[in-house]
Amino acid sequence: MIRLIGYFFGIGVALALLVAGGVAVYLSQVTKDLPDYEVLANYEPPVTTRVHASDGALMAEFARERRLYLPIQAVPDRVKAAFLSAEDKNFYQHPGVDVTGLFRAVVTNIKNAGSGRRPVGASTITQQVAKNFLLDSTQSYDRKIREMILSFRIEQAYSKDRIFELYLNEIFFGLNAYGIAGAALTYFDKSVNELTVAESAYLAALPKGPSNYHPFRHTDRAIERRNWVIDQMVENGYVSKEEGEKAKATGLDVKPRRNGTYLFAGEYFTEEVRREIIARYGETALYEGGLSVRATIDPKMQVEARQALHNGLIKFDTLRGYRGPEKKIELGADWGVPLGEIKALYDVPEWRLAVVLESDSSGLRLGLQPGREVSGDLSKEREEISLSVEDMGWAMRHVVSGQRVKAKSPADVLVPGDVVYVEKDQAKGNWILRQRPAVEGALVAMDPHTGRVLAMAGGFSFASSEFNRATQAMRQPGSSFKPFVYAAALDNGYTPASVVLDAPITIRQGDQVWEPKNYGGESAGPSTLRAGIERSRNLMTVRLANDMGMKLVVEYAERFGIYDSLAPYLPMALGAGETTVMRMVTAYAIIANGGKEVKPSLIDRIQDRYGKSVFKHDTRSCEGCVATSWQDQPEPEIVDNSEQVLDPMTAYQITSMMEGVVKRGTAVILSDLGHPIAGKTGTTNDEKDAWFVGFTPDLVVGVFMGYDNPVPMGKGSTGGGLAAPIFKEFMQVVLKDKRPVDFRVPEGMKLIAVNRKTGMRAGKGDPGAIIEAFKPGTGPADTYWVIGSDMAAGSAEEISPSANRAIQTGGGGLY
Repeated sequence: MIRLIGYFFGIGVALALLVAGGVAVYLSQVTKDLPDYEVLANYEPPVTTRVHASDGALMAEFARERRLYLPIQAVPDRVKAAFLSAEDKNFYQHPGVDVTGLFRAVVTNIKNAGSGRRPVGASTITQQVAKNFLLDSTQSYDRKIREMILSFRIEQAYSKDRIFELYLNEIFFGLNAYGIAGAALTYFDKSVNELTVAESAYLAALPKGPSNYHPFRHTDRAIERRNWVIDQMVENGYVSKEEGEKAKATGLDVKPRRNGTYLFAGEYFTEEVRREIIARYGETALYEGGLSVRATIDPKMQVEARQALHNGLIKFDTLRGYRGPEKKIELGADWGVPLGEIKALYDVPEWRLAVVLESDSSGLRLGLQPGREVSGDLSKEREEISLSVEDMGWAMRHVVSGQRVKAKSPADVLVPGDVVYVEKDQAKGNWILRQRPAVEGALVAMDPHTGRVLAMAGGFSFASSEFNRATQAMRQPGSSFKPFVYAAALDNGYTPASVVLDAPITIRQGDQVWEPKNYGGESAGPSTLRAGIERSRNLMTVRLANDMGMKLVVEYAERFGIYDSLAPYLPMALGAGETTVMRMVTAYAIIANGGKEVKPSLIDRIQDRYGKSVFKHDTRSCEGCVATSWQDQPEPEIVDNSEQVLDPMTAYQITSMMEGVVKRGTAVILSDLGHPIAGKTGTTNDEKDAWFVGFTPDLVVGVFMGYDNPVPMGKGSTGGGLAAPIFKEFMQVVLKDKRPVDFRVPEGMKLIAVNRKTGMRAGKGDPGAIIEAFKPGTGPADTYWVIGSDMAAGSAEEISPSANRAIQTGGGGLY
């Protein structure tokens, strides 16, 4: 008997050794290529890049996976409790694998064998970390065993809190949200510490299958799963029964956070910031790097810039008649459905799309586009409004076959099924017919001392066109370029009182003839440089550029950054070259700040995901700014190492001359603003481009208007008539309640009274006297001399053959 027992024992031992050997071989095969769990120590998940305005307001978020990394210490206890209850209540007790849960899952899978049901798992939070970070989601026993082995190793290498932190920041919640912080924002537009018990439970329910518990497609299923999690929280002692019942009685209340930009009117600005970050660091850094970007934009100023530009474009456009509806739809039993499918201009919320339901001689009856529910479904509500003839009076002059025709009745303009834009007059309460302007424009506001762009409107609507007219549109600046011609002259021996002949001139090249003209065709004879700027005299500018040489003009144009390479032809002195609004504003900023180089910037600072600054726009040094205590030392000084582009005295001279443009010249419409303002209008041939660029001592603003496909805007469409009013509307708000500040006169500058016409020293009581600024060693001329008199009226001046194209394309600035 003993022998028999020994025999069986020997066989048992042999079989055990054989099994143990087989298991060892199997485990060896399974684990030989296990990934290195130590990579978790250097975990850097893709994190959302966030852009903030200068006041800290969130502008935009950029991410492929909407995730914000949150340390475990910042996760509230109720949120932790929800996930522990839903996923792994024994997390802080087991060694990586929950044996009890595993046994229960094995039993369930045996019972379900052959039923076709998917095997259930018993994955702990540690196992899910192992799977999500180091393995794939293949449903196999080999993967499960590998997962368990890795879990044991991870538990030995990292603390429970670290493992839980990795889990909460990595898991997918649906709606492109990753990590608990991203999910809280995406589903409820809240930070994690603002989540309620019910909201925490719903988020904890999602990792099992986000699409299975979608808040709108599977609402009942989602609530059922959420309530189960709440029950588990009650059972595990994390919340009281009363709290649990109260939480279960609420709805999901999901409010999905929209993507894209969050700052009203900031779409063009945000897109420029996006492009700059990609140019600096690449797309991966933008969409995965978790950068924190502080932009230069002033949100309040941005809203005013957008409004001023809108008003100017709409005013110009409505005077040219109504061009017809946006679209046409079939009016069926429910007109709201086809109307709801049309995309409205999301960045022009004042306007609503509407469809004409009836039209007759008294007016229109329209249906407003239905709104959208939180789920994205079209609202069931239908709202109708009416427009009288007066409400659409401007549209009674409508465009038919390119011609404006006076309509006798609203029914001649619009018919049922026409889709239009309307806007509610907030003062009167009535609705007004609107149309998307065909003309476009741009506005840029900049701090001249730092180059910080404070506001930028790149067009009427980013939703309509993403093309940024402030930075991408290459347009002729026209006469707004003239101050740089005059600055070159003042920097090289001329004075504001120098006299130049304003008379007709003919420039000939072969059989090509260019005869520049002043706006209106008249000429004033000999006039000072100041008069030439104030009245925007083309003929004087051509003679001045010819007298000092176009090479000098080209040098200054490129020094100011207006052009990269300007052809040295006389028409270019009138702004015939092409540049952008941003470049022009930057160039004017150099004049406004006393001649210092300016580098425009839309970004103040960029920090990486750890808070380290990787870019700062302001490179000035500050000696003594890091003193630890006060020991009667001098106050710290910020050292400005910017290059001096223009003599400060020249800068003041041209500024003073451009003040005259506002006080007496082509921008006199701005004279009642009550603040010292200098600037210059610009209008190109055939009125294709209208400009005004102006500044106070602390703010530079440039405005442009024109069609994207340059065509004439009509006689009288000048910079003073179109762009300057937009500038005025903007500045009225920006300068409101601010103390006027005079332009600083450089030390050593001499202020002498001269005769406005002759430029010579004015006598006592001279009615034509004006105070003019002169540099040391210069002053009014003792004898009367007219520059350009050798280019007599009507004389012909030969130019090089290569200048032929410049003549063909027009002479640039008119006014």
